[in-house]
Amino acid sequence: MDPEKNNSAPEEQFDNTKPQKNEVVESTRHSEVIDYSSMTISELLAEFERLIEAEDKTEMHKNADIIKSSFYKLLKKDQPLAVPDQETPELVQESSEETAFKKLYARYKVLRADLLRNIELQKERNLEEKLTIIEGIKSLLEKQEDINHTFPEFRALQLRWKEVGPVPLSRTKDIWETYQHYVEKFYDYVKINNELRDLDFKRNQEIKEVLCQKAEALVDEPNVVSAFHKLQKLHEEWRETGPIARELREPMWERFKKSTTAINKRHQDYFEEQKKIQKQNLEAKIILCEKAEFIVQEIDADDVNWNKKAKDLEALQKEWRTIGFATKKENQKVYDRFRAACDKFYGDKREFYSRFKKDMQENLDRKIALCEQAEAINMSDDWRRTTDQLIHFQKQWKEIGPVPRKQAETIWKRFRTACDVFFTRKAEHFSRIEISYEENLVAKEALLKDLASFDPSGIDNLPAVMREFQNRWNKIGFVPSKDKDRIQNEYRNLINKHFGHLGPAVSERRGTYRTSRGRSDESRSGRDKLIQRFRQLESEITVWENNMGFFAKSRNADKIIADTCKKIEDAKRELGELEVKIKHLEDNE
Repeated sequence: MDPEKNNSAPEEQFDNTKPQKNEVVESTRHSEVIDYSSMTISELLAEFERLIEAEDKTEMHKNADIIKSSFYKLLKKDQPLAVPDQETPELVQESSEETAFKKLYARYKVLRADLLRNIELQKERNLEEKLTIIEGIKSLLEKQEDINHTFPEFRALQLRWKEVGPVPLSRTKDIWETYQHYVEKFYDYVKINNELRDLDFKRNQEIKEVLCQKAEALVDEPNVVSAFHKLQKLHEEWRETGPIARELREPMWERFKKSTTAINKRHQDYFEEQKKIQKQNLEAKIILCEKAEFIVQEIDADDVNWNKKAKDLEALQKEWRTIGFATKKENQKVYDRFRAACDKFYGDKREFYSRFKKDMQENLDRKIALCEQAEAINMSDDWRRTTDQLIHFQKQWKEIGPVPRKQAETIWKRFRTACDVFFTRKAEHFSRIEISYEENLVAKEALLKDLASFDPSGIDNLPAVMREFQNRWNKIGFVPSKDKDRIQNEYRNLINKHFGHLGPAVSERRGTYRTSRGRSDESRSGRDKLIQRFRQLESEITVWENNMGFFAKSRNADKIIADTCKKIEDAKRELGELEVKIKHLEDNE
């Protein structure tokens, strides 16, 4: 069998990248003229618009997908998936550049569809043209003219065949085989001189040698896709080249086929690996979708930590950007799923913070009202009633929620100052009472000196003198509790020393006095103890109430405030009881 006659079968067998369903191969070829990856977004938009507006749509068709890929790579760098705000983060919205590009791409798709339709019409016309050429070659076989006239016509028909473009895919193989059949038949049956035939074979052999060398060079081409598409061009040139010497046809084809097999194998392996990687990317993105959706489910809880959840979602978005494309069929679906989860989270977060800001403003208004109430009463001298009111305000303050961060410190200082003004005045008031007790002690010690230096001799009316000393003693108020017993015992001993030797009548009165004094001293001793306990409780209550404002900033504030409030309530209840007892003793005296 003649190998040159069977060229079509093996060539068609390895040409497995022909356009399917009118898909034009040139649309996926890489541009070798312009480096779109070095352009900016605005330059890419301008270049794309220029290609669309150009009369020749071939460059537009060849470079549209490359421009699209370069554009979205730049857009990803400039505009990441999500740049959340401090309080209301959300995914970045579609940019104006992306909107402009989508409009251009929509125009391109319309033009591409028109171009494809025109290409198919042109292919039909090319088919008719090539059928006409085949008929021309057939007619040459029937002519009886001299070879010098027939061969130039044959060459002209071959040249026309090369100039005619591609035909519909369904007719490509059979039309080429028919053409090849009549070309070979022309060489085999036309009476052509051997010198001219050998010259033509030699020229065709040189062309196919070059094609083999180019195919062998493509085997080591780094860009597998580019090598594959270049190989298709070489196959087209091979088919358009005439036959060579019969003994060289099979070896020459085997050489060319060897390179074709290697390039096809690399191309197939490359896309198998791409499918595997895209499948892994899809699985990784589905996991991120599930994690994002779980975060969205968790935000329904009342105690959700929005800042932590936002950071978790941002980490997922960052990881998403490190994952490549998924399969073409699923890539947009999985992105839409992830985007929906992110949009849901940030939408709910905006709504939460909107409500939270409103609540904080209401809390601020309530705390301002408490400040005004505290400031209205902090100059009152009604110590007990005002203390109760301020403690009640402090409880209300604790129950009110947070306020805006910018006003939190200011409003707290205002309330704290209003309370401190009162409690400082109260502490100063009771401090002055302590000072008066010290003054009373000095006065009683001076009276004791007078009593110690008193000489009863020569005094006629000792009972009157004794009553005078007693009246002076009673007019002096309370002394510090630590000195009470000492000062009382000294007074009693000096009275007994100077007035214990009175006569019987006076003794009877003295006895009466002693009895009365005994009851009085006992009554006063009990009253002094009650008063001492009363002052101690008032002092403790003042300290507790003054410290209430500090407890709100401690870690166990609720427990401390509750315990302190209970202490204050118990102390006030005891104060009331002591007040009744003291009044009862004073009435009896």
